[in-house]
Order: sequence, then C-alpha cells, then structure tokens
Amino acid sequence: MNRRLVMPLALVLPVLVLVVVAFNVQAPYVALGPGPVFDTLGEIDGTPVVDVEGIEADETEGSLYMTTVGVTDNLTLAQAVTAWVSGRYGVAPREQVYPPDRSKEEVRAVDQAQFAQSERSAELAALHYLDLPVSLRIAEVGEDAPASGILETDDLIVAVGGDPVETAGQVQRAVGAVAPGESVRVTVLRGDREETFDVPVGERPGDPGRGFLGIATEERPDVPFTVTFNLADIGGPSAGLMFSLAVVDKLSPGAINGGLSVAGTGTIDSDGIVGPIGGIRHKITAAAEDGATVFLVPTDNCAEAVSAAPDDVQLVRVETLEGAVESLEAVAAGREAPSCS
Repeated sequence: MNRRLVMPLALVLPVLVLVVVAFNVQAPYVALGPGPVFDTLGEIDGTPVVDVEGIEADETEGSLYMTTVGVTDNLTLAQAVTAWVSGRYGVAPREQVYPPDRSKEEVRAVDQAQFAQSERSAELAALHYLDLPVSLRIAEVGEDAPASGILETDDLIVAVGGDPVETAGQVQRAVGAVAPGESVRVTVLRGDREETFDVPVGERPGDPGRGFLGIATEERPDVPFTVTFNLADIGGPSAGLMFSLAVVDKLSPGAINGGLSVAGTGTIDSDGIVGPIGGIRHKITAAAEDGATVFLVPTDNCAEAVSAAPDDVQLVRVETLEGAVESLEAVAAGREAPSCS
C-alpha cells in the first residue's frame, strides 16, 4: 500500500508546491489596462472638470474624454499570468513603472508634477490658439549666463532676432539657431519702455552646437478670467491635448466636436505641439467602452493604435492643437480628417 501511494504523492506534491507559490509569491510585474475616463466638458462631483470663471463660457455639446491607463501592483505569479492570458491587460516589469531607486511616493510626486505642468501648458496652448494675450517674461537670468548684465528678471520678451515671439519654445528655437560666439538681437519691454539689445550667445550645456542665453522664461496668461482644472489623483502629462481642447471649446462659439463623443490623448506644450504617450491600446479600449466614436491619436502612436482600435472607433491623427481642432470640425461636417490608417 505504501508503495502504491509513493508515485501519486510524488506527482501531486510538486503541483501543490507550484500552486502555493503561484498564489502567494509576488511577481516582479505590474498589470496595465484600461483606466478611468473623464469628460473634460463634464463635471466630477458637481464641479466642472475644466472650469472657466470671470467670463461667460460658451455652451458645449458632446464629450471630450481624456483617457488613462490603470496600473495594478503587488501581483502574485498567478495574477500576472492571468492578466497576460486575458488579452485585456498588458504585463510589464515593475521597474518600468516603479524604478528601484525611487519610492512609490517619489514616483507619484513626479507624476503629479507632470500633470500640473500639462494643465499649465494646456491653458497656454489654448490661449495662443485663440489669439488671447499671454505675457512672456524672463523669470531668471543665470549669474554667469551670456545674458547676465544685459537682460533682467521681469523683462517681457517681445522679439528675438527681429522676429516676434510669444512662447518659450519660440525663444529657445530662435536662440538655438544662432551659432555660439555670435550675438542675437533681443527686444524686451522693460517697465514702460521697449528696448533692444545685442546679446552674446554662448554654448548650450549638453548641446554645444546650439545657442544659449542662460535665461529662464515663463509664460503667464494675461486675461480677465481664470481657468481651473479639477481632477485629483491623476498623474502624468498625457491629458494635455484634451484639456486644451476643452478650454478652446469653452472659449469659442460652437461645439468643436460637433456634439460627438470624442476621446483622445497626447502631451501638449504651449506652442500647441502634441506629443506621444504610453498605453495607447488601453486608452482606446477604455474610450470605446465609454461610447467614444472618435479617438485623437498623436502621430507617433498611430501604428500601435491601429492594431488596437475596434472597427467602430475612428482614429484621427494629430500633431498640433490647431490640427486637432480642424480635424474635429472636418469629422463633424462629414469630411475626411487625417487618419492613422
């Protein structure tokens, strides 16, 4: 009898050990999947997601959904395998989301800082698109910077190299195009006086072939109203495009989405340039499940988006805020818009 039990036990015990390990040992992976979706034209807990105060905002229609990626941590081996097999979730090494040299609190702080920056950039991009006033000031001049002793903190930059500038990116590109060792003409408003200086150009740290003035610039809305974004516990920079579109929609006549349910994602800078993001597959899934029929995709994410989108979701390729608005107007009117396919 003992011999008859030896073989079954020899087979069962390793399986039991594997089961125990699979359900109790933490895997070095996280699961990535569809996250919450927020309508930037709607409300959350009775408060507008994008609130414009001090001016009567235009009425909006339809939806402009911002999308997120859900992250599930502390997976057991069994949970990691289940997530991978499901097809709905992706599995990634935990260190890609939570680097080993940072705590979760530090990662969260970085994500929230990126989110706050995306809010600022979204507002500025919208104001520039609508030709509303934004001041471009010098926030700091480096002590040993090429511009030290010439340009001053709180100078408002009007032009660089004879060309008008409105954004920090325009200043950086204009100066970067000047060879180090030469000078560039910078026009500023100092107090009530407009002054022009020939400022020597140094080498940009880390990129010696490009020009550098050693100044930090800051853009500030110069409008008689305030824009407030009211989403908490969201991180990262990818809400920028949809926030910016919501601001444009509320500050301009008509519905830029034609009353459709539109979703999208993408970073944005104050110049209105849309940048790529991560997790596009999961964001499209979340948007489709929320009823979106159009999804705005940053150009560099198009290849991955095409492989993930259901047939009833139209993928619209975007590179700039202006292009996104024009594409939405085209879709609403039944015209062709730039596509990922």
